[in-house]
Amino acid sequence: MHPRLFEIPFIHWPVGAYGPMLVLGFLAAITLIRYLSKDLGTDPQHIVNAALYSLIGGVIGARLFYVIHYFDKYQNDLLGVFRTWNGGLELLGGVIAAIVIILAYLKFHKLPVLQYLDILAVGLMLALVFGRIGCFLNGCCYGKPADVPWAVRFPTYVHNFNEKSLIPSFVFDSQVHPCPQRNRMEPHLKLPRDYFSAFAEDGYGYLKMYDELSEQQKHEVMEGQYRCLPVHPTQLYTSLSAFFLTIFLFLFYKRSRKSKSKILTGPGCTFSLMFIVYGILRFVIETLRDDNPFEYGWWAIYKGGTVSQNISIYMFIVGLAFLVIFQVINMKKPVSTNKN
Repeated sequence: MHPRLFEIPFIHWPVGAYGPMLVLGFLAAITLIRYLSKDLGTDPQHIVNAALYSLIGGVIGARLFYVIHYFDKYQNDLLGVFRTWNGGLELLGGVIAAIVIILAYLKFHKLPVLQYLDILAVGLMLALVFGRIGCFLNGCCYGKPADVPWAVRFPTYVHNFNEKSLIPSFVFDSQVHPCPQRNRMEPHLKLPRDYFSAFAEDGYGYLKMYDELSEQQKHEVMEGQYRCLPVHPTQLYTSLSAFFLTIFLFLFYKRSRKSKSKILTGPGCTFSLMFIVYGILRFVIETLRDDNPFEYGWWAIYKGGTVSQNISIYMFIVGLAFLVIFQVINMKKPVSTNKN
């Protein structure tokens, strides 16, 4: 876990791990997208422009999704909405915003929307590979405590961007508190009261900064019985699954361009398949995560799940509907003689 990679000299501006990984993912996706777009017979610069706009809009969408999801944190500090260096991006919100922007761009320039969406779907999954590695380095999107051989133990205290003292990591702070929003009435790790600096009226305990702990307490939280429990590396689960999904979609797209068959080869099928498969993968991995609260709003089709699980269900349904629609449209077209 390395939430802060380095600090820019002279101006002392910290550079977090998540942003650079997003940039690496964007560059990798652009490279792949440009390669796949050669067969479309249009200016490759269009796909670069669309991807660039989607990156900018995706970051804004990821931040808005997080702020809306955790608006109670910002009710008394609206300026905190703009302090992105303190963390707070939700990848799914960025993906949704990026897709909307891409659709608008393609429609405005009268480009073949479905064919471009197929290509962008492959690139999007490649970008996700790097994005979730960024989550791993940042320490967010963490999993439940686990005793599997590959479980990861995150640091108990980490460097903050603005404070010189070490602060509790996201994982540790979650483990020492109950979480009624996840039906967890007892903490995973029970700390003595003297590890907390204060308690709210509802009983919530505010952990001490590292410098406020005694030498014995420092030993216990860093190396002893109260150090952070090992958890499922759900960020890496998502990254690895996105990698294999990228390969699968890439091969599926190339097959659809060469095949003369009318079965799952029409424009839009790769994009639809991405919705279906990613929706399933995200739903399953979400069961191993320990950060998102369960939601029971009127919009929730799955009353016992998180926001992301419900969105995953909608993604699956929409993707399946698109796949059927595009298949019906493709069946009505004459057999393609495309040799690309």
